Amino acid sequence: MNLMKTAILAIVLYHATVSAELDVQITRDIAQFQVAHGTQQITVKRNQDRTATLTNDFALTSRPCPPFCAQPMQAAPGVMTMGEVELVEFMSSDLADGSGVLVDARTPDWHARGTIPGSVNIPFTHLNPAQGADDITLGEALVQLGVTESDDGWDFSKAKKAVLWCNGPWCGQSPTAIKGILSIGYPAEKLFYYRGGMQVWQVFGLPTVTPDGQLIED
Repeated sequence: MNLMKTAILAIVLYHATVSAELDVQITRDIAQFQVAHGTQQITVKRNQDRTATLTNDFALTSRPCPPFCAQPMQAAPGVMTMGEVELVEFMSSDLADGSGVLVDARTPDWHARGTIPGSVNIPFTHLNPAQGADDITLGEALVQLGVTESDDGWDFSKAKKAVLWCNGPWCGQSPTAIKGILSIGYPAEKLFYYRGGMQVWQVFGLPTVTPDGQLIED
């Protein structure tokens, strides 16, 4: 049994005892799980208030385009797009064992307003040379993804699986970051695009945290 299947089975078994307590589960088999965010352990579960609605900026339906235009389903050739179920599986396996990184590719001001638990903030401008990222900025960003620098350039032999996300299907920040690191040689098969981003994450009633790991109450 591979690592991901083992992790998913563990989640199913662990949450079998609490499933009955939660009216609103994440999937039929997963009620909730925990993820590390810095020094904090965050319980990821959906809002149990079935009358809850979005009341923040992510309740907006209309933004000027450009720049806030609908993004393609695929960010770049060879890069898989994830939905919420796949993201939960990633968070419970690759993120949990350190083989993966969940990247909030938004600018720091957006990140400061709240992020998906377990995410690290690597702004898209730090991952794309066309957006001004130089070798020093790239190096500081890529080391978080397991990439090192050698005499021949960037060494991607130990690059981690990286899921990049931003504000939602109308946000171009994570696709820009993905295209940027692809341009310097990051393996496409190790990159993933969570297109739903912060908006769809919140539509599902899933929790957000401050950068230091404090739960943000609705």
